[in-house]
This record gives sequence, C-alpha cells and structure tokens, in this order.
Amino acid sequence: MTPTDQLFQALRAGNAAAVRTLVAQDASLLSARDSRGSTPLVLATYLEQEEVVKALVAAGADVNARDAAGNTPLMGVTFKDYRTMAEYLLAQGADPNSTNGNGGTALIFAATFNKPAMAELLIEAGADVAHRDADGLTAADHARNQGHTDLADSLSARR
Repeated sequence: MTPTDQLFQALRAGNAAAVRTLVAQDASLLSARDSRGSTPLVLATYLEQEEVVKALVAAGADVNARDAAGNTPLMGVTFKDYRTMAEYLLAQGADPNSTNGNGGTALIFAATFNKPAMAELLIEAGADVAHRDADGLTAADHARNQGHTDLADSLSARR
C-alpha cells in the first residue's frame, strides 16, 4: 500500500494519529489526490472528521485547496451544514468567495441547499451576496430556483 493509500485509509477511518504521522514523514501527502480528485483536507471535511481536519491544517494543508471539480473544503461543509467545521475553516483563512469550475461559491451552495444559518455565517465572513456564477445567477437566484423563497428574499434584501 502506498503512503497516499495509507493516508486516505487513515483519514476515512478518522485516525488522526496515523494522519499526523504520515504527513510528518512526507508533507507532500497534504496535496495528494484520491481517485475522485479530492485532497485529504477536502475529503476529511466532507466526512466531518474534525480531528483529522485539524491535524491536516496544523501540518500545513491549504484550506482553500480545490478538488477535481474546483470545490473547496468550505463549499463541502456548507452544503452538508457542518457549521462548526465551517467556522473553523473560516478562522483558518478559508476564502468565502472562492469559486469552483462553475463560478459557484460557498454562499451559492448554502442558498441552493437551503442553509440559512450557514448563509448568514458566510455573509458575516465576507461572502459576496451579489456574486454571479457562470450562468449569471446569484445565491438568491439559486435559492429561488430551488423554491427556498424565504432565503431568496433574505439574500435579495442584502444586495
């Protein structure tokens, strides 16, 4: 088993001690990719492995690194509504205005998946409510298109 395979196996198991050991032995593992193009930090946040996330960040993982689709760790925790992890990533320098391959932001994810508390957190952290994705749609537009009218109205009022 390669060190990359060992890292992703330890990460999926939530074994922060093994993750720490592996990245201490080889820091290049912080930017490794799994078969789906996810970095260790992207996958750890998606799986809500908080201790592993903190170990990776402490070892120097880039909190704004993107997966194969251009999604950041913050985008993943936003649509999954992992508030504590979103707060941690923002405190560690995650950019709420990073865009993926479609021009989507974490705020657009929050709007699309009807996560009003997460949207508020992102706005407080500086998310651009007026940002338009590759289709020219704002977060409010995405919320409205999904039938989340309360969130759409709230976002529209903030532009």
